[in-house]
Amino acid sequence: MSITSVINYKGGVGKTTITANIGAELAARGRRVLLVDLDPQASLTFSFYSAEDWERNLAYEKTILQWYGSLLADGPTDPLHPYLLTPEPVNALLPDGGRLDLVASHLQLVDVDLDIAAALGGSRFQHGSPHFLPLHRSLADALGTEEFADYDDILIDCAPNFTMVTRTGIVASDHILTPAKPDYLSTLGIDYLRSKVSELVRDFNRVAAPGPTIDPQYLGVVFTMIQYAGSGPITASRNYMAHTDSLEVPVFRQTIRENKTLFGTAGERRLPAVLVPNANEKVQYELQQLASEFLARTRP
Repeated sequence: MSITSVINYKGGVGKTTITANIGAELAARGRRVLLVDLDPQASLTFSFYSAEDWERNLAYEKTILQWYGSLLADGPTDPLHPYLLTPEPVNALLPDGGRLDLVASHLQLVDVDLDIAAALGGSRFQHGSPHFLPLHRSLADALGTEEFADYDDILIDCAPNFTMVTRTGIVASDHILTPAKPDYLSTLGIDYLRSKVSELVRDFNRVAAPGPTIDPQYLGVVFTMIQYAGSGPITASRNYMAHTDSLEVPVFRQTIRENKTLFGTAGERRLPAVLVPNANEKVQYELQQLASEFLARTRP
């Protein structure tokens, strides 16, 4: 099993699109994939379920909000597997053996961060708190149970921040992936994000030792929403992509071009763009190649 957190401090960079499409393409190749939505905006969840379905069937009993609520209650924490969903439209297109499951998010998930921070003694997540390790390890422990052992890939869609829920996702992960638009604001926080991950790893391992420690590997930056002029990206995009190279961070060879029509209608169909029938072949090819490169980078 490989667990990857997908995160960027800047919203609107295609983070959810990358998570959904890599997951769907891997499932289309016969792999068992789980997507975990940790973003209170719930965009990944709404990529597979309508707002009406979510409100009627999921919001009150079947989201990650209720699971984190049990974590903070006085009794034992709920197991995570009862919160698994299997979206029908996407799974109907998958071959035998392929499967795409989801743990849905909730718009009130932002409140959980405040509650967890309070349990740790404040927003600085104090290392001396007896709750530091159990809370940080909560998602890792939940995903480590036998009910999740058959998944080949788990992708965690994190919020564009570094609050406590995001931290539980990173602690659970083997890898970190950062989608980014090739512009100033989207690339500005990449180096800072890496430093925050390193800080979390250092603090966690200091408290955890001599027990199990963590070492999530940075897979790199995936450039998304690229505008083309002729056969290549516009000059401004190329300049920001080159700037990222100067930060000495890994960069995926495969990029994803802008296509508002395809990505917009994919959400309406409850299908990731890579699986939409009779869609833009160039974009779908790029998504397929990105999934191949993702596999290569997440395997020894």
